[in-house]
Amino acid sequence: MAVKKELLLQIRDIGGLIILFVMPLLLLVTITVVQKGSFDSLLGTKIPVLLVDNDKDSISYAIQRELGSIGNFTLITQIDDTPLVEATAKDAVFKGDFQLAIILPANMTSDLNSQVQHNVDRIMSEFSYEEEEATATGSRPISSKEVRLYFDPATQSSFKTAVKSSIDKLIATIETERIYKKFQEQLSDGIDGGAFTQKGFITFKEIGSEKEGEEIKPDAGQHNVPAWTLFAIFFIIVPLSINIVKEKSQGTMIRLTTNPVPYYVFILGKTVSYLCISLIQFYLMLAIGVYLFPLMGIPAFAIDNNLFKLSVLAIFSGLAAIGAGVAVGTIATTQEQSAPFGATFVVILAAIGGVWVPVFIMPQVMQVISKISPINWALNGFYDVLLRNGSWIDIMPEIILLLLFFGLTIAIAIIYDKKKRTI
Repeated sequence: MAVKKELLLQIRDIGGLIILFVMPLLLLVTITVVQKGSFDSLLGTKIPVLLVDNDKDSISYAIQRELGSIGNFTLITQIDDTPLVEATAKDAVFKGDFQLAIILPANMTSDLNSQVQHNVDRIMSEFSYEEEEATATGSRPISSKEVRLYFDPATQSSFKTAVKSSIDKLIATIETERIYKKFQEQLSDGIDGGAFTQKGFITFKEIGSEKEGEEIKPDAGQHNVPAWTLFAIFFIIVPLSINIVKEKSQGTMIRLTTNPVPYYVFILGKTVSYLCISLIQFYLMLAIGVYLFPLMGIPAFAIDNNLFKLSVLAIFSGLAAIGAGVAVGTIATTQEQSAPFGATFVVILAAIGGVWVPVFIMPQVMQVISKISPINWALNGFYDVLLRNGSWIDIMPEIILLLLFFGLTIAIAIIYDKKKRTI
């Protein structure tokens, strides 16, 4: 009867149903679309980059070839069928039309070759022990070349650092290859030309979690679907607490307590009904991620064979939210207390739990504080399943924490209600 009563109350409250189901769906879609660009930049979406080549020689061609093969940049050398010059590229970037312009200096190839040749000749002459040869190679001094980078003033510093590091590494590699080549030419008569190798001795290999041999890469959907699903589930605290306060103020609670039914049965009815609501929210969010996201150009939310694990996590997350809602509603005396406190409480749990800002970029103090948020426990459980290929053993700590949170909050509600009745 208690479960039936709660379900009837929810069905008749059209406004409440819209808040519980429609608003979280709109929030999920909006946030995911907004964040798609940020995640795409991390995953290698091509960024249009202006390139002004004043060298037009082998080194500048090598730079263009390497930048084009990196996969992050689309090189643009002309606008409106007009070849770019530095002034035009600078204006386009500073107006915000492009994020980056790369200016390659004139005579870069010839001057670098001359500089390398000069250094190699000097070293080889020193090895020949002939002083006259060592001094005969004194050629004109060659000034260093400067590759200029123009960034949009609104560009984030992390992007600037990544671009400068990539270009600096690329140019250093090209210079090293030139030096090796000159030494090979000098030593080709007496030493095998292959004695010097240009391939890097120390390399890097990134190894991430894999599913069925494919590397798992996070995208906007994999973060936002679980994150905003949990936010929607925990937002149940607000209508649940208001419902309990309303029943107390209308006298419904008094009529219920006159029956020989303990308080935990009343709580059980609300737990079952609101748990059904949280599961409906969960599956609606999954449906949006799986079926609607691809139609919007967003990668589909990949569930694979993890639906049962995700459902169990959603159940225990719902229990944790229900426990908090029951505790708030039991302690609060008016709707004016329960509504703002419940909403603020959910926002705080979401903020410190990593829904909006990833925990790893928070200050150290906040990273420690985030561990007390049940939303953070649940979100880590979802990440274990979706991104870390976690097993039941891996998500069991989060499940236990959520269950303990539910038990603690329900115990607080029962003890507080019993104490209030005895006063």
